[in-house]
Amino acid sequence: APYQGLLIEAEYSRASLPRNMIENSMFEEEPDVVDLAKDSTFPALDPDEVVYEPRSSRLLVRGLGENDLDDEEEDYESSARLLGMSFMNRSSTRSPSASPYIRQAPPRSCSRPSARMLVVGVFILVLVTSMAMVLYFLPGCTFTKTGCPKANSSTPMELVYPKSTTGEMFPWNELRLPASVRPVNYDLSLTPNLTSMTFTGRTIINMIIQHNTKRVVLHSSEINIIKATFQSVEVKVLEYKPWQQIAVSFPGDLKEGQVCVLTLDYTANLSHTYDGFYNSSYNDKTGAKRVLAATQFEPQAARKAFPCFDEPAFKATFLVRITREPEYIALSNMPKAKTTTLPSGMLEDEFEQTSVNMSTYLVAFIVANFTSITRNVSNTLVSVYSVPEKKEHTQYALDTASRLLQFYNTVFDIDYPLRKLDLVAIPDFLAGAMENWGLITFRETSLLVQNQSSLLDKQLIANVVAHELAHQWFGNLVTMRWWNDLWLSEGFATYWQYASLMTEFPQLYLGNVFLEERFKAMAKDSLNSSHPVSVSAQVTTPEQVSEMFDSITYEKGASLLLMLNSTLPDGQFRKGLLEYLRQYRGSNTVTDDLWNSITRVAVQESVSDMMRTWTLQKGFPLVTVSRKGGEVTLTQEHFLLSTDNTTHTSSLWHIPVTYVNDSCSSAPSCRQMFTLRNKTATLKVSESVKWLKLNYMNTGFYIVHYGDEGWTALIDALKTDVSTLTPHDRASLIHNIFSLSRLGRVSFRQVLSLLDYTTNETETAPLTEALTQLSSVYRLLDKRPELRLVARMKAYILGHFGPLMDSQDWGVEESVSSQERRSALLELACSLGRKNCTDQATALYEQWTNSNQTNRIPGDLQRVVFSVAAQSDSGWLSLLDTYRLTTYDSEKRKILQALASTQDPRRIVCTVLEGGIIHTQELPLVISTVSDGFAGHLFVWDFVKESWDRIIEKFPVGSYSIQSIVKSTTSQFSTQTHLEEVQGFFSSLKERGSQMRSVQEALETIRLNQHWMDRNLATLRDWL
Repeated sequence: APYQGLLIEAEYSRASLPRNMIENSMFEEEPDVVDLAKDSTFPALDPDEVVYEPRSSRLLVRGLGENDLDDEEEDYESSARLLGMSFMNRSSTRSPSASPYIRQAPPRSCSRPSARMLVVGVFILVLVTSMAMVLYFLPGCTFTKTGCPKANSSTPMELVYPKSTTGEMFPWNELRLPASVRPVNYDLSLTPNLTSMTFTGRTIINMIIQHNTKRVVLHSSEINIIKATFQSVEVKVLEYKPWQQIAVSFPGDLKEGQVCVLTLDYTANLSHTYDGFYNSSYNDKTGAKRVLAATQFEPQAARKAFPCFDEPAFKATFLVRITREPEYIALSNMPKAKTTTLPSGMLEDEFEQTSVNMSTYLVAFIVANFTSITRNVSNTLVSVYSVPEKKEHTQYALDTASRLLQFYNTVFDIDYPLRKLDLVAIPDFLAGAMENWGLITFRETSLLVQNQSSLLDKQLIANVVAHELAHQWFGNLVTMRWWNDLWLSEGFATYWQYASLMTEFPQLYLGNVFLEERFKAMAKDSLNSSHPVSVSAQVTTPEQVSEMFDSITYEKGASLLLMLNSTLPDGQFRKGLLEYLRQYRGSNTVTDDLWNSITRVAVQESVSDMMRTWTLQKGFPLVTVSRKGGEVTLTQEHFLLSTDNTTHTSSLWHIPVTYVNDSCSSAPSCRQMFTLRNKTATLKVSESVKWLKLNYMNTGFYIVHYGDEGWTALIDALKTDVSTLTPHDRASLIHNIFSLSRLGRVSFRQVLSLLDYTTNETETAPLTEALTQLSSVYRLLDKRPELRLVARMKAYILGHFGPLMDSQDWGVEESVSSQERRSALLELACSLGRKNCTDQATALYEQWTNSNQTNRIPGDLQRVVFSVAAQSDSGWLSLLDTYRLTTYDSEKRKILQALASTQDPRRIVCTVLEGGIIHTQELPLVISTVSDGFAGHLFVWDFVKESWDRIIEKFPVGSYSIQSIVKSTTSQFSTQTHLEEVQGFFSSLKERGSQMRSVQEALETIRLNQHWMDRNLATLRDWL
C-alpha cells in the first residue's frame, strides 16, 4: 500500500506528533441463524449471489449447509443478506424481557381459570379468527407501511436492486463483487492527451465463468463507456455510480467453465486528484511548465483508469499498450516489448504481458519526460527515474535498491520474479511511495538525495525503498484477500524495512526509529477508537478501506512480528515465513494462513493460539508487577485510556513476558521469558534480587507498571548507574511512566522523579523519548491560558536539559544516532527561545546566505536553522525564494517546515492554496506544522472548517492525509468549549466525514487531554 507512515512522520517534527480512528467491540456476536430448510417461502438462492467476504462476517444459513459450499465459496458471504432482512443486529433490538438469558418470574399461583375467563377467551379467539379470514379473502390488497393498496404477490419477498443511471434495474446490490466471474487476462490500450488532459482507452477482459450466471458485474468510475461487446456482440452496459459498478445482463445463463471476452471502449478525463490516472506538472530548470501523467491505484482507483474487477482477490495477467507523443517516454510494470510508429506520428509502446498474476491495485503506467540510471542485479535490471534536472540525485537510491534486492532474494529464498524493477520519482505524488510490481512510484522527497547529504537524510530514503521492495514479496507475491487484512501487506513491509536495514545498513541505526514508531502505535492503540490489526467487522465502503491505512496496520503490525520473532527460537520465524511464501505465492491469504504456516514449523505452543489474541482484538495489555520476597505476581488487563465508563475487555492476551534483574540486566543473554496466559500468574526469583525490568529491549507490545516500590527501586538504580539498563530499556521506562500518568496509575510527581536521572543521560533513545513527552505536555499547556505554568514548564525543561543543549557542536556530525540526538535537543531549545541556540542558528544561516549557499549547513541542523530564520519577515521571504529555486528535495522539505513555523500562519497557507510554488500535496504537512505553534493552531483549525469541502476534493475522505489533518488540528485541544466545537463541526458533515474513525479518535483525545489537565494542573503548579 502507499508508504505513508514513516515519510509523513519524518516530515513532521518528531516532538510534535503523538500518532494518529470504530470497532468498539472486540469480537462480533454469534451470527444469527436463518433456517431456510424449514421455510419454503424463500426463493432458491442463485449461486451468482455470492460475494467475497471475510469468514467472520458470514451469515450462517441452515438448510444450505456448510457442505453445500465448495472450499472457495466457503469464504464468500451468504446471499441470505440479499433477502432484504436485517438479521445480524436483531439481538440488540429485542426487549429485555424477551432475552433468553433473563430468568422469567414464576407465576404466583396455579389455580384454574374461571368460567368467565374461559368465555372471554373463546370470544376473543373467534373475533381474531374472523378478522384473519376477512383479510385473507380481501382482493388485491396487502397491508404495508403506507396502507392499501399494494398488490398481492406470489413471491413473498423480492430482492431489492438499485436503479442504474438509465433508470433500469441494476442487477447487483452489494458493494463487493459477485464470485461468479473471474478475470484471467486484461489487454489494456490507453492514449493520454497531455494537452486536453483526457485519455481514451480500450479494455479487453478474458474471463472464466465460475458458476452459472446471467450477469457480469465489475468496477468503473468516472469513465464514459462508448461501446461494449461481449463475445464480439454489442451489449448494453448498465452503471450504478454510488458503488462504482457496471454490469452486463444476459437472458440466459453463462455456463460454468465458459471462457468469455468483454471489450469496452471508453473516454475519461485525467484525474485532478492524486489517484487513478492523473495529470501532474512541474517547472524545469528554465522555468517552463512540464506535464506528465502517472497512476496511483491503491486501494480502489484502478477502476478510474480502466473497467476492471477492482478487488485484491481478482488476480490476473495484464498486457499494456500506451500511445504517446515522441517527446515523452512510457513506463509500465513490465519491460517494453516493442514500439510502433502510428500514421499520426504518435508512438505506441507495447509492454510484455505480466509474467505473474497481479491484483489491479498494483498495475501502473507513466507518461513523462524522465531520465534514468540503471544497473543489473541478479538478472533484474534496476533503474531509478527522475526529471532530467535531478538525475544526479538518484545514485543513492540505486545503490540502496540494488543491495536490498539481493538481500530480499536471499532472505526470502524466492527470487524477485520480474526482469526489471523501476523506481520513479514523481514531482506531484501524495503518498510516500507505492509498491506497483516492477514500477515503484515515489515522492521526490522519498527517493532523491544528494551524495553529500547527511546520513539522517539518507536514512529516510533507505527506509522508504526498503519498505517498497519488501512489498514485492509481501503484498505483491502473496496478497491479502481483502482490505480487512491489509496488515499482511503493510505490517510485513514495515517490519522488513527495519530488519533489512539494520542488517545491511547498520550505520543508519534504524533501531531508534523503530522504537519511536512502536511507541506511537501504542498511543493510538490505547484509545477506544482503535481497531484490531485484523478487522473482523465490515470493511466495505471506500472510506472504511482508506481508514485501514493507519499506524495500527503499519506499525502495530510490524511490532507484533518483532515480538513473535523475539519469542520464537532462532530461525523459526524465518522458516515459518518461507513456508507461508512458498505455499501461497501468487495467491491471496487471510491472517490465519500466516499463523498456521508458522505453527507448522514451530516447536513450541501453537503460534496461532498466541497471535490470535493480538490480532483479533484491539488494544494491548498492561502488566502490573507486585512482589513479596521471592514471589512475583504478574496481572494483565486492557490498557485503555478512557474518561467514561467504557467497558474494558475481559479477553486476555498470551504475553511473552521477558525480564532482567539487577544481577544481569543489559546483555541479551540476561533475558528470561515467562508466558502470561491468564489474568494472573506468579514466577519465582531469588529474594536477593533488588529489582526487575520487564519487556527487555521493548520488543513486546505491552506496558508495565511496577508499583510504587518497583518504580522506586528502578529509579534508584538509574541514579546510581545509568548504564545498568540498555538505552532502549531506559526509553521504555520513560515511555511507560508517562503512559501510566495519562492512565492515572502514577502521579506526575513520580514521572518527574524518574526524569531526575536524565541529567546524566547521553544516549539518543531515552533522551528523545523524554523530550518528546515533555514537549507534548508543554504544547498542551501552551494552548491554555496558563502563562505562568507555561513559563515554569519551559524553565523546567531548559533547566534540566539546558547544559546538554548548550554543549552540542554545530559542525558536521558523522554518527546518525548523534545527529538524531543533536537535532532533537537543538530544535526544542530554539523553539523555546534559548538564546545560545537561536544565536548559533542565526549565525549559521547568515554564513549560508552570504556564501551564496555554498557554505553547507549540516543536514540534521537545517530544519532548526531555517526555522529560526523564518521568524523574521526578511528570512521568511528569502526562504520562500530558496524553496522555489532549489532542486535539493531533502532541503526543500525542511525549508517548507520552517516556512510553516511562522508567527503569521496566513502567509504560508495562502501560498499553498495559490499553487505554483508549493504543491497541494504538501498541505497536510503545512497544517501539522502550523498546528504545533501557539500562533497558528486556532487559525488553521478555522481554515480546515471553512475549507473542508475543498480539502476533500483533493484528499479522499478517510485517507491518510485526512486522518493527519483531523489529528493535527484537534489533538492539542483540552477544553470543553473546543470539544463541543469539534463535535459540532464533524457532526454537521454527515457523509462528508462525520463517520470517520479519525473523528472519534479526535474527540476521545480532547476528552483525555481535558481529563489529564483537570487531574494534574494543581500538581504541576505545586511541583514546578
